[in-house]
Amino acid sequence: MSLQNEDRFRLSEKALAQGYRLSVHAQLGSTNDEALACARAGDAGNLWVVAKVQTLGRGRQGRLWSSPPGNLYASLLLLDPAASPRAPELGFVVGVAVAHALRPLVANDPRLRIKWPNDIVFDGAKLAGILLESVRLNDGRLACVSGIGVNCASSPRDLPYRTAALSDIVSMPVTPADVLSGLSAELTLWLEVWSSGAGFAKIRSEWLSLAGGIGTPVRVATPTRTLEGVFRTIDETGRLLLESQEGMVAIEAGDVFFAERPQGTRAGLSD
Repeated sequence: MSLQNEDRFRLSEKALAQGYRLSVHAQLGSTNDEALACARAGDAGNLWVVAKVQTLGRGRQGRLWSSPPGNLYASLLLLDPAASPRAPELGFVVGVAVAHALRPLVANDPRLRIKWPNDIVFDGAKLAGILLESVRLNDGRLACVSGIGVNCASSPRDLPYRTAALSDIVSMPVTPADVLSGLSAELTLWLEVWSSGAGFAKIRSEWLSLAGGIGTPVRVATPTRTLEGVFRTIDETGRLLLESQEGMVAIEAGDVFFAERPQGTRAGLSD
């Protein structure tokens, strides 16, 4: 594996050929906030924003996203990527792209999976997170930002769920620059497959092939209640289909919790 210098962030040749651009910062409050600010200031989109450190990083539902040096913090700004009803599908597109970018780095270990809707886990421990945000600009265009955080050198340990970093999994150092290069290539590819929603069936199929927990008992905490059952699949719009005591329930948003792993196991390549 040929690794780049940590400070040399570069987009892939495929991304550059498609007109994607890169803005790298030593420190930002949030790469998502910076990308949205660029959109409001008139940026043309197809812009990657990367920070070596975030001071106000966040995850879904406003949760704090720990952002020390050594991990990847990147956001991709797209303008009018699809009609508004289809824009949420971007989460599945990005999830597939991140999974494909990370799999070669962990020797294609099958324990790397997507957890609905778009977390990336290794052996059940969170390795990467994705946050989608959008705003309607004054000129009517829809600015969509896909924020991506990947634990390269470290991961937080004071959370109610298990986490992992690439440094826990592989013996060779993997820098944020290494991850960004592959990620920019994969996201360029899968955005083309998605084709503003026309190809979502292909995205759904690929997502399902990479998903964790299908066919197993899970607990899903929604904004209004918590449900338990068996995770069967996702439907044509990306909703999780849970077979519960109430029957088949379609869930649009929530946090999925897999069955507890036995004590004494961890998320490395060997126990």
